[in-house]
Amino acid sequence: MSDKSSGTQQLRISEIFFSLQGETSRIGLPTVFIRLTGCPLRCTYCDTDYAFTGGQNMSLAEILGQVAAYMPRYVTVTGGEPLAQMNCLPLLAALCDAGYEVSLETGGALDIGAVDARVMRVLDIKTPASGEVDKNHWDNLPLLAAHDEIKFVLCDEQDYQWSKQIMLQHRLADKCAVLFSPAHGTLNPAQLAEWILRDRLPVRMLLQLHKLLWNNAPGH
Repeated sequence: MSDKSSGTQQLRISEIFFSLQGETSRIGLPTVFIRLTGCPLRCTYCDTDYAFTGGQNMSLAEILGQVAAYMPRYVTVTGGEPLAQMNCLPLLAALCDAGYEVSLETGGALDIGAVDARVMRVLDIKTPASGEVDKNHWDNLPLLAAHDEIKFVLCDEQDYQWSKQIMLQHRLADKCAVLFSPAHGTLNPAQLAEWILRDRLPVRMLLQLHKLLWNNAPGH
């Protein structure tokens, strides 16, 4: 990507910060997060509604400059919903070109097909209790590669049973890692662990580390 193009393409950025990865298989790793503003979904358990609006316009060059200042190995592009901004795609490519290990956290309602193949795509499949189950873009599933990840955020036993059925129906564990995470403050993590062990599901259960450490304060 040329310096000229990276200087003129703009994105609306809610925040850029350095923290520990709180989710995905890279949990605990020091990571720079680029949170894009805006989201077409309104999930019941959303913890980043402050990113629906506001933020500031930044060029790709400005974003890359801020990221470089932290000298990270890992970079996560998140939201909101990052793919709602068309310039998210060149941003992901530019981060990969710069040598970072890049992941994208996406809500699963938009097409992931144009995302740079070097990016680890973390695809969130919306459950019934999210209120947005009808927005799942199921055509994304055949596009997943082995280095991608699928995440289910679960609010109750109905969510668990639904997610188990989807996982088995689409043989998701054969495609990539599958993550089950309890909605913070809604589903008892110990209960979810018991269900997973009882059913011997080939999933990884995750708690949101950033919430345990910092109670989900912005900038963490």
